[in-house]
Amino acid sequence: MPLNQALLGKEYPPVRYEVGREKLREFAESVGETDPVYHDEEAAHAAGHPDIPAVPTFPIVLTRRVGQKVYEDPDLGLDYSRVVHGEQEFTYHRPIFAGDRLLAAGRVAAVQVRGRHELLAIETRVTTEEGEPVCSAVMTLIARGTAAAEPAAAAPPAPEASAEPDPGASAEPTGGSA
Repeated sequence: MPLNQALLGKEYPPVRYEVGREKLREFAESVGETDPVYHDEEAAHAAGHPDIPAVPTFPIVLTRRVGQKVYEDPDLGLDYSRVVHGEQEFTYHRPIFAGDRLLAAGRVAAVQVRGRHELLAIETRVTTEEGEPVCSAVMTLIARGTAAAEPAAAAPPAPEASAEPDPGASAEPTGGSA
């Protein structure tokens, strides 16, 4: 079933997220980040940060939550079992720190057909509760085999069988010699 193109531009209510130190440490560990700045408050302060900063890919936590609201929208018509993640892009306005209270709002940014597949782009805008821009992200999902099928080309009519022999056809065998 194809995605509902009428939802292009639809905005979804924001998700609230309070950034905790332990969540930042756990995420940093999960991606193999060993720099003490991402684990230790003293190291973060010594580097000039007000608190432990998030590793650059941490906003995926927010985009995943926002994305879930979008792709669970029954009006969209997305069969998540047919989805693969295509691309993720972040644009940063400022770092995320422990203690930040964030809002992440999403919208359907694009729905494109590529052959038998559809690409769904979900844009997430992350701000502080006060409205300060933090980052934005675009997540592109590929819905495999969901594009509307193009009408099949009409096959040429089959030649009609003739009961009479073709006068130009030879009854002699062709090919090699005996």
